[in-house]
Amino acid sequence: MDVSKKVEIYSTPTCHFCQMAKAFFQNNGIEYTDYNVGEDAEKRQEMVEVTGQMGVPVIKIGEEYLVGFNEGKVKEMLEM
Repeated sequence: MDVSKKVEIYSTPTCHFCQMAKAFFQNNGIEYTDYNVGEDAEKRQEMVEVTGQMGVPVIKIGEEYLVGFNEGKVKEMLEM
């Protein structure tokens, strides 16, 4: 697993898939930074600029972005 890649998640507290993604990271001992885009306008704007849309979660691993939570893709991006 490539732990050198920084993991960030743009999420909202009420988003089911956001909760699933965070649980996945916690269960696998993966450190991540969580941005609540419901409250953080700056991070929300950043997310929209990068993805062109408002859907959450947006997961950033290294320099790659993934819109939505896809466990297989996350594992692939983290080389698990």
